Amino acid sequence: MSDRVASDGEAVTTYRARLARSGGTRRPCLRLPDDAIEAGTVVRLVLDGTEYHASVERDAEGPLIRGAYDNRRLARTDGEGENRLVEWVRDTDRETGQSVDFDEVTPGYLYGVRVPGERAVYTITRQPDSSLSSIAEGLEDT
Repeated sequence: MSDRVASDGEAVTTYRARLARSGGTRRPCLRLPDDAIEAGTVVRLVLDGTEYHASVERDAEGPLIRGAYDNRRLARTDGEGENRLVEWVRDTDRETGQSVDFDEVTPGYLYGVRVPGERAVYTITRQPDSSLSSIAEGLEDT
């Protein structure tokens, strides 16, 4: 059985992130604080209770997430498939430059994004064994 944890609980660390534009595109991206997460990882990202996959990148301004996708492969290719982060921003009426809360539920694995002041409850899924993950990633790359 999966555990559930609230965004305002002691087990969750909340960072202040902000919405920005992704490069020369009009698509929103999520700018993260430097100490929130390591770039180069693919994480699970919860938006309005639904879990997606997101690739954490780094540019001259620091770490960022350009999109949230339905699976890890789409998160790595960044551009294929529906970008659920864009949908979430549109549905919440947030705009570029505004802050959002970035919740660290399971460090390096599970995160959530929410409008400041709103409460979220996250389902903690079991993190895959690291050796199995690396085998699966190797298969996806071939």
